Amino acid sequence: MYSAISQNKRNTVIIMAVFVAIIGIIGVFIGMVVKNYSLAWIVFGCSMLYAWLQYYLAGKLAMAMTGAQEIEKKDAPELWRVVENLAIASGMPMPKVYIIDDPAPNAFATGRDPKHAIVGATTGLLEIMDKRELEAVMAHEMSHVRNYDIRVSMIAFGLVSAIGLLADLALRMMFFGGDDDRDVHPAVYILGLVVVILAPILATITQLAVSRQREYLADASGALLTRDSEGLASALGKLQEYGRPMERQSTSTANLFMNNPLRPGFFSKLFSTHPPLEDRIARLRNNATKM
Repeated sequence: MYSAISQNKRNTVIIMAVFVAIIGIIGVFIGMVVKNYSLAWIVFGCSMLYAWLQYYLAGKLAMAMTGAQEIEKKDAPELWRVVENLAIASGMPMPKVYIIDDPAPNAFATGRDPKHAIVGATTGLLEIMDKRELEAVMAHEMSHVRNYDIRVSMIAFGLVSAIGLLADLALRMMFFGGDDDRDVHPAVYILGLVVVILAPILATITQLAVSRQREYLADASGALLTRDSEGLASALGKLQEYGRPMERQSTSTANLFMNNPLRPGFFSKLFSTHPPLEDRIARLRNNATKM
């Protein structure tokens, strides 16, 4: 677990550095298209500022995008007590607790570190889980917090969104930027086109690869925290049986959730941030004697 925490901290720095580099390349390309290289420096500077701001604000932005609402103990006493007990058992600060009014059963975690963490669930999850299963689900989410998975997820959420937006802007400028482009070598457009197409794809693939491994680790860490791997396996079984797409969906926030919140389809499965539920259940039950 400690090696995973260290790796997640390193991944945060690496992801932010790669983001700034990609944005810098896109900025140079935009500067070539509009023949104004000072614009490239402006884009690069804005990317640095954005990376710094989203480190502190991405968690709240993600909650706003999903429609999550912060609650107090009186609003959902059982959920609050479960989170509070897990925080005490794990020696972690009490995170903020949120609920999403959505019939799709799911849970989530975000934030930049354990002192600034958010965990929560949908109303659909609270309806179908018994106390044992709810504890197992929230232990999974608290493990994301303890392992600093939330920081990597939050950074990936903000930066992947920005890369996609800027890549789209660059493409629009290239095709609709006007006719005064005789001094620009065609190779520049080819290189720029490759960059703006590949940048969001590579960013998303990186996000997916990290997310899938984090889910397996959070399953194992959550089972160790509760000493009840079967409770989590049972909860995942209910997610498999009753799972459905969430009403407010976004590919940029999908990796924050315990189960894939997107509508099923070829591309959603290919680029899913989550491993199959049946694989997660099998791992928990096969490793039950080791926990």
